[in-house]
Amino acid sequence: MIHLDAGAMALLAGAAFLAAAWNAVAGGGSLVSFPALLFLGYPALTANVSNTVGLVPGYAGGSFGYRAELRGQRARIRLLGAVACVGAVAGAVLLTITAPSVFRALTPWLILASCALLAAGPLAGRVLHAEWRADGHMAPLLVAADFVAGVYGAFFGGGLGVMLLAVLSVWVRDDLQRLNALKGVLSLAINLVAALYFIAFGPVAWTAVFVMLPASLVGGLAGGSGARLLPAGVLRAVVILYGVAVSVRLLV
Repeated sequence: MIHLDAGAMALLAGAAFLAAAWNAVAGGGSLVSFPALLFLGYPALTANVSNTVGLVPGYAGGSFGYRAELRGQRARIRLLGAVACVGAVAGAVLLTITAPSVFRALTPWLILASCALLAAGPLAGRVLHAEWRADGHMAPLLVAADFVAGVYGAFFGGGLGVMLLAVLSVWVRDDLQRLNALKGVLSLAINLVAALYFIAFGPVAWTAVFVMLPASLVGGLAGGSGARLLPAGVLRAVVILYGVAVSVRLLV
């Protein structure tokens, strides 16, 4: 059992706050909080499960901040949320039956893939949006991509918000802020379903989770306002560099 002193708790609370705030803005916040748990000595599988549970209030706080942009999107939330939740159950089951040694070996590559997704998100959205204009028969692909995002979000989750926002910007015609609000609700649904499964069947580090819960709630609430004032490109670059550094350390 890992003992968290005052310094470790402050580090974890700060990481949870930043992760939740960044998730509310764009996504990719798990690349801050998950490596922090690894740094404190938690095994990769335990860190991933605990990170999911600890960040749920942050997603809720972010969605509350975007409540105005969610008006008129009930039908989208109902359909895409149901599909994403089914995917989340599949992803959570897949994670809990994966051997810890296998997940530990996959961890640096999952972080690197998430960093790549975070870096390529804006460009991919523009390129795929051009393809969408050439072929409008994409609704089944939207549902399929939503399901895959649910699986990925429950299994690992780093870069989930970026993935969802890219998917929505390709196949849903609407204002970007409204799509970001929808992304937040879908992320909340995926992580809540995964968290409930992990609480029942996963190796949750409850001391770490209890530190993260209030910090992530405050971070999520702040993400809808204060974090918007910061240049998105700067935040994106910092998270990517941090994630790459953690991946390199794990690999060597």
